[in-house]
Amino acid sequence: MAGAELCFESGGGRSVLTRQYVPYPFHITRPFYLDRARPDLATLYLQSSSGGLYSGERLMLDLRAGPGAAAQVTSQASTVVHDCRGQPVLQSTSLCLEAGSFVAHTPEPAILLPGAALDSRLAVTLWPGAAGVVTDGVLAHDPTGAGRGFDSLMVENRIQAPDGTLLLCDRQAVSGALTRGAMGGYRCLGSALIFGPGSASLAGAEIEARLDALGCHAGASLLPGSLGLGIRLLAPEGDCFRKGLSLIFDLAFEALVGQIPAPRRK
Repeated sequence: MAGAELCFESGGGRSVLTRQYVPYPFHITRPFYLDRARPDLATLYLQSSSGGLYSGERLMLDLRAGPGAAAQVTSQASTVVHDCRGQPVLQSTSLCLEAGSFVAHTPEPAILLPGAALDSRLAVTLWPGAAGVVTDGVLAHDPTGAGRGFDSLMVENRIQAPDGTLLLCDRQAVSGALTRGAMGGYRCLGSALIFGPGSASLAGAEIEARLDALGCHAGASLLPGSLGLGIRLLAPEGDCFRKGLSLIFDLAFEALVGQIPAPRRK
């Protein structure tokens, strides 16, 4: 089991990384400040030095944004999930968004090879006045062309109040039948949650139309308790999928931060 810890605090006009514990296989860049209109907002690239995710691995990320801090944590490239031989990989992510903070957790889609089994769990603790966007996604890929699929995908996203009150629990379970035509030929699957002040300005029908125009198949719905907006996304191939996730990030960023984001180069 490996666990990383990241903590952002607001100070001196910037959101700074005040704590970092990044053991193998995690690796991080220095924070970048890419948005001229929001020079306080830090963008951090979280990387892996192991060549992918392997059978039975347990990886944990604990990320906290202090009051007023603003940060995006993303990845430089997709992570490959190898054949797990019946022992799923567990990825567990915990986000704590304190009052007035903003966090975007937007990793690149995972690539599920034949036999891959991924159990992804994300828990958000949301303080009053905090806002965020989280995305997840997978791309099924068989490099041999033999028609083998991944074994399983489990995704759980939870949002709770600081006192532990559950605000949202969203679960998905998908079998490798995704790669064998059971989903109409789509090879990519993802979702997004956009929540907090500003999320009410997002129009689900408009987002669906813009994603569909990219070649994706999307559905958006309001989250319970006026929390925000949830989006499901299917795409036939990786380039279309990444464009769809990028569009979701751009729209969420503009709604929650109040500015159009600068390009994130990868």
